[in-house]
Amino acid sequence: MKFWENLSLTFKGHGQQTKPPLGRSYIGTYGGAAFSGEAPFSYEGRVREAYIDNAIAQRAVRIVAEGVGDAPLAPMEDEIAKLINASSAGQSLLETIAAHLLLHGNAYVQVMCAPDAKGVERPAELFALRPDRITIEPDEKGWPVAYVYRAGEHQTRFAAQDEMGRPAIIHIKAFHPTDDHYGLGCLGAAAKAVAVHNAAAEWNRALLDNAARPSGALVFDPGPDGSALSPDQFDRLKAEVEASFAGAGNAGRPMLLEGGLKWQSMSMTPADMDFVALKAAAAREIALAFGVPPMLLGLPGDNSYANYREANRALWRLTILPLAGKILDGLAGGLEAWWPEAKLAIDRDQIPALSEDRERLWQQVSEADFLSPEEKRSRLGID
Repeated sequence: MKFWENLSLTFKGHGQQTKPPLGRSYIGTYGGAAFSGEAPFSYEGRVREAYIDNAIAQRAVRIVAEGVGDAPLAPMEDEIAKLINASSAGQSLLETIAAHLLLHGNAYVQVMCAPDAKGVERPAELFALRPDRITIEPDEKGWPVAYVYRAGEHQTRFAAQDEMGRPAIIHIKAFHPTDDHYGLGCLGAAAKAVAVHNAAAEWNRALLDNAARPSGALVFDPGPDGSALSPDQFDRLKAEVEASFAGAGNAGRPMLLEGGLKWQSMSMTPADMDFVALKAAAAREIALAFGVPPMLLGLPGDNSYANYREANRALWRLTILPLAGKILDGLAGGLEAWWPEAKLAIDRDQIPALSEDRERLWQQVSEADFLSPEEKRSRLGID
């Protein structure tokens, strides 16, 4: 009977109108780490480790986010330009969205409407919400029907669409291969490299506190008679070492050893661990996770690019422009109910980093004798 029902739906066309069910996720982006063998972690904790406490990760995120926020936009309607260029809680809207996408993988923009001069509800402000406070509420088939925003004890529920099909929340997300509702940020990919880099920085600090001397042990030589330290001697020696030589304040004090005692280092030196190379490799891996050429972060030993100009061009082509395009397309789709013909894009001709590409294109088109002047102008995007 199932076969005839499916065949009937196919001929009637109803099979193409029904949406397939999605996975109903109630946990969120960072709740499923246990499936990979790791304990679930806190997004706020990883942001503190990567963005707040790590200079490489913070600079990488700021380079990309500020590049998106400062990118020149193509001409658009004045109302849309006012919304896009306005600040969100004192921060650039596009920059905030870009940072949320890089760190969390999701960006939620609230469309705040107000009546205009004719009494028609139109968008008056776009506000970027913190993604870690948003939970998607699905229907029985898993499709989002509402967004729940929680801040402490306060909870606000936004319907995905109103009765006229207009969204209250514009959800922009990065691709996640195993989640139907939430996007995937860069924190998970950079987490291990961030941990290694932070541990290296902590080791450096501890080493400097100890006057660049690794820890060790006092070894007693029993001599030919095989004597050993008495309990009283052992306790006295331990107390003297802790009181006079342990801690950062006693670093560098000369140690006077009695007969039969010698100092033996127990730690591997930074050279034995290839310490500098390990820290530099972790820094390059962090930059790779956020899509920033290591040369732009001042990391030594990176020869992937011929010069700084080429690295800057790669940053715009491979990271900033694709991310900005995703954000602008998402905003244009969310505002389509009010401006159906709205098109948001980056004006590539105004980007200094791509000036050489633009000059090369102009030269190639101008030297094409088989093109008419009108065709050349059209090729260059000139009306």
